[in-house]
Amino acid sequence: MHTDIQAYNDKQAASDQEICNLLAQEIDHVLKEAENKIWHAHPVWFLDGNPVVGYSKLKDSVRLLFWSGQSFDEDTLQKEGTFKAAEMRYHFATEINKKDLTRWLKKARDIQWDYKNIVKRKGKLERLK
Repeated sequence: MHTDIQAYNDKQAASDQEICNLLAQEIDHVLKEAENKIWHAHPVWFLDGNPVVGYSKLKDSVRLLFWSGQSFDEDTLQKEGTFKAAEMRYHFATEINKKDLTRWLKKARDIQWDYKNIVKRKGKLERLK
């Protein structure tokens, strides 16, 4: 795990820290080829410069965000924002279903919208792969 991400996780309250550490561990395990860093103040993983998954501490939970998650065809992920993102929110580490998380992470690798070039395309997203 990137040292900046570990520092982010370490700043969280104990229960949130447990969620963050588990998410980071699982993301690193499945997306071994992904670059990870703190981006816009939150841990984010990138494939070929394109953000695919990250998490952030909200007031009452930790939000796991998949940039292309609305295209995953997963009922448990909730739409987020006006583009293609979808999220899952966790209050306790025990809520994390590793089987679901692994499936979502594999889809994050295979199903991507081109967020890397969204500014160049003036807000228009195009599907990759």
